[in-house]
Amino acid sequence: MDASWFAPVMAYCERLDGSFWAEPLNAVSNGAFLAAAGVAVLHERRAERRDPAALVLAGLVAVVGIGSFLFHTLANRWSMLADVIPIGLFIYAYLLLALRRFLDLPSLAAIVVTVAFAAFNLGFGALADMVLGQSSAALTNGSIDYVPAVLALVIVGGVLAVSGAAARRKAGLALLGVAALFLLSLTCRTIDRAVCRELVSGTHFLWHLLNATVLYLLIATALRFREAEA
Repeated sequence: MDASWFAPVMAYCERLDGSFWAEPLNAVSNGAFLAAAGVAVLHERRAERRDPAALVLAGLVAVVGIGSFLFHTLANRWSMLADVIPIGLFIYAYLLLALRRFLDLPSLAAIVVTVAFAAFNLGFGALADMVLGQSSAALTNGSIDYVPAVLALVIVGGVLAVSGAAARRKAGLALLGVAALFLLSLTCRTIDRAVCRELVSGTHFLWHLLNATVLYLLIATALRFREAEA
């Protein structure tokens, strides 16, 4: 493997050197993802019907926590992939589920929309760079990559919120609330390096805690909607 894959990544306020525990809060706070996954599984087990999709999502949340722990301890290029790939998989998997379950799209249509969203997501950073005339990744501390996910939540939640069906309206309002919490967590991620002088621990660990809550609430919303539709 190319040696560059093991090059240190000094991306967060808390990390001052290349040691394993240089980001204690950022590392330990990943336990929130494991807790969120566990609670989601318990929620699924208490439902009247089994929900394999919810269990897959819960598994992805656990993998997100493990991958993020690896990145915030090993802090190199390959562990960065272990961090970001599971998050991307959760985003696309949840969008596909939302299109099928909440909006009742046919499978093929839901897949096409999800693939189109993935393409939009991949190109969004470059588009933002063109509009801003500077690096959107540098400006937002890399948080620009998650803006499409916020937009997707708002759009799906908004469509559901104005639906005539009570269960869909309730799910839509829940998704809009989750989108607001996601924005707050994204803010914590964005300002991490900017607040280093005032807060030596940074704020990235808050992104972990809040984002774990976001992921659980997304799964819980899908579970509750399925139960309401039964």
